[in-house]
Amino acid sequence: MLWAMDHPLRAIRATRVFADRPVPRDLVVDLVETARWTGSARNRQPWRLVSVTDPAVRHALARLGQYAQPLAAAPVALVLLSDAEAGADTEFDLGRLCQTLVVAAHFAGLGSCPVSLYPKANAVEAAALTGHGHPWRAHHALALGWPGERLRGRSAVPVGRKALADVFSEL
Repeated sequence: MLWAMDHPLRAIRATRVFADRPVPRDLVVDLVETARWTGSARNRQPWRLVSVTDPAVRHALARLGQYAQPLAAAPVALVLLSDAEAGADTEFDLGRLCQTLVVAAHFAGLGSCPVSLYPKANAVEAAALTGHGHPWRAHHALALGWPGERLRGRSAVPVGRKALADVFSEL
């Protein structure tokens, strides 16, 4: 096996419980500086990022997605905006950007939880909450903070991974 079972990337999990501890602005800026180097189709970089620390705005954002509640719990909501007119591959580019942020946050000691803000009306409202109008939409955001104590009991989210044979084949 080329990678050990304990490879650091395998340890990354969504964090939904955060410590009551602020994230330094400089650390958020460093994460965004790292993420802005993420590749995008034709190097368009069809994104904007907004760091939201205001509790009222974070709570408003948390109401715009079925599973967006971690945005209210985290000290930082990092809103990922995309240009609605930038092309069909824009959402793929945003996924790459978000994953870069998740990995960078993990290696900085932070926890994160990507959330979706749907339907379209929610993405438009989320963009407006960050001061962005057309053509910007915020379909995605990242709850960001220092991990808190995990809740005891059974997880509402399935744990583990499907078997390799269930997700991979060769021709």
